[in-house]
Amino acid sequence: MSQGRKLTPKIILEGTRLTLKTEIAFALNELPRIVGPRRYRYHSPIVSAEWCAFTNYPWGRGLVNFEDAEESLALEAYEAWIHLFELLRYYSWIVDRFHISTIAYQQFHRGKRYDFGWLERRLHALNFRLVFCWRSEESFAGAREERLRVSGNPQQYVDLSPFIEEQRLMRDLVAASQLRSFAVEVTDGNVAAAVGRIADWLERSGGLYLDE
Repeated sequence: MSQGRKLTPKIILEGTRLTLKTEIAFALNELPRIVGPRRYRYHSPIVSAEWCAFTNYPWGRGLVNFEDAEESLALEAYEAWIHLFELLRYYSWIVDRFHISTIAYQQFHRGKRYDFGWLERRLHALNFRLVFCWRSEESFAGAREERLRVSGNPQQYVDLSPFIEEQRLMRDLVAASQLRSFAVEVTDGNVAAAVGRIADWLERSGGLYLDE
């Protein structure tokens, strides 16, 4: 008996801090339109380049904010991730920050520009889609107040100007990407509405399946 087409969406969520990327990732991972109907809860991967796995202390360094001495480690990790995605190509993947965040951070904070064209070509072949989460600049202050209620590292939100500048830079990087992309505004904080718009776009553009 045919079970229909297999849902294999591959989504990279990009955006600066306070743009609800993680909340959207979790919601996408529970949405039947994206991952299919579920009668019980089971594992479905959400991964992130923002994991600070290069240092043995909280809020350290990782694939986004690595230093010069860790460059080869970061690039090898990206090679490992894309190889894993290629090996497990017939599955759904939701990525909360990836190479766009790395390019933006390294360019903005360290004046270095990394070319991830090689990575995007391989992501494109797997039908990965890029979703840019953004909010109006004047709404960052209100978003910060919400985040400070739960944040374990409130110092990172003292100055909002880096987030605003990074958002401007990331918008340009997303526009220049080889990947098909969609911009979703989160100024109103409505995660369910944002997720619905993302799902609509994926359905319209063929982003839910891997056709070969």
